[in-house]
Amino acid sequence: MNKIESEVKLDFHNVLIRPKRTTLNSRSEIELDRTFKFKYSNVEWYGKPIIAANMSTTGTFEIYNTLSKHNIITALHKFYSIDDYSEFKKSSPNPNLFMISTGIGQESFEKLKSIFQVIDCNWICIDIANGYISKLIEFCAKVRQAFPNKIIIAGNVVTRELVEELILNGKVDIVKVGIGPGSACTTRIKTGVGMPQLSAIIECADAAHGVKGHIIGDGGITCPGDMGKAFGGGADFVMAGGIFAGHEENPGEIIEENGIKYKIFYGMSSKHAMETHYGKMDNYRSSEGRHIKIKFKGNLEDTVLDYLGGLRSTCTYINAKNIKDMSKCTTFIRVTQQVNNIYA
Repeated sequence: MNKIESEVKLDFHNVLIRPKRTTLNSRSEIELDRTFKFKYSNVEWYGKPIIAANMSTTGTFEIYNTLSKHNIITALHKFYSIDDYSEFKKSSPNPNLFMISTGIGQESFEKLKSIFQVIDCNWICIDIANGYISKLIEFCAKVRQAFPNKIIIAGNVVTRELVEELILNGKVDIVKVGIGPGSACTTRIKTGVGMPQLSAIIECADAAHGVKGHIIGDGGITCPGDMGKAFGGGADFVMAGGIFAGHEENPGEIIEENGIKYKIFYGMSSKHAMETHYGKMDNYRSSEGRHIKIKFKGNLEDTVLDYLGGLRSTCTYINAKNIKDMSKCTTFIRVTQQVNNIYA
């Protein structure tokens, strides 16, 4: 017999945050940097818990150069070579502000070990689209054994059972949460699988915190308010791709059509990504990502400041003195409409 969970699951656009009386009189009083200690790694991390996604259009050395100035992390894409990392090392990158990404095959494991022979980094991001396959748990435990003190992330999942499994048996510090919420992702269309991102964050954060782990809310951010809602829902870190795409610093040429400038952004499970990085898309799979022209946004610095300013403003509305306090200061209200788009 088919099962239906009758409880409504919510996305960012289904809610607003209820304002509360506050003793904060200026956005300048808000502290967005915070310190983390982890379940397995002995690294104590300090910075803004925001991450540029490890997509080949956003997880780049050039994006790192801008975001690192703000203590924001860049998850580097997994297609950089050992030589690329050797060159990157010459700029003395901060090992706390970039992540090494990997798949779960033996070849990926060997490449991961080789990368760490040439560069120092405190983060490992084990990244596959479907975090429900048993090989992920096995691979995570293998990486933990090889790198006992690194901050290890794995995903993606959207339910509490797998969050607990990855933390307790995979020995990861942080679980990446999100199936299908990204602007360049078509997984929900092609498979019918997923969960609205806000509810996924709330459920998975509760599960992770119960076993002394953490989560990353990965995807679904369309505006600074969404990022505030993600932190308010319990996300320890928030990862985003589309908001960091389309800038001067992103790879690719500027395309101009009818006087409007664009840059290309694409999902890592798209046909374009498969053909670009693997030479083909296997015929047993379908494309689960979009190839998008994004209106050119100018300098990444402007977007970063806009989002950080939005987060500080959220905090002043709910009396959260710092980003850590956002989840305990947030009360969501369900809405049928949240913005007036008549002149949008």
